[in-house]
Amino acid sequence: MNYTIDATDKVLGRLASEVAALLNAKNSIHFVKNRVSDVTVKVTNARKIKVTGNKMKESVHKSYSGFPGGLKEMPLSYVVEKKGYTELLTHAVRGMLPKNKLQDIRMKNLTIEE
Repeated sequence: MNYTIDATDKVLGRLASEVAALLNAKNSIHFVKNRVSDVTVKVTNARKIKVTGNKMKESVHKSYSGFPGGLKEMPLSYVVEKKGYTELLTHAVRGMLPKNKLQDIRMKNLTIEE
């Protein structure tokens, strides 16, 4: 199944949870948690996502390289400036998917357009 979601004026976390549920195929009657269904999700207008409150300044985006001392912490405004809103949405959706071997396969079924 193909889903297209317009991100205009949607809040980041609520949009990410909606996308994660679709990627997991939770809305399908053929849901099986140990298989990846043939679901593709396309998010359009990602640059029109709403980030509420002071999260752009105060919230921290963390990335870890795997090496000692490799933790990088950046405010969301810096991440949006350097990588765009697609990185914010991708990071949020990845955090809402199950942490198993199927996570990367499910993330390949997500496309985001700014």
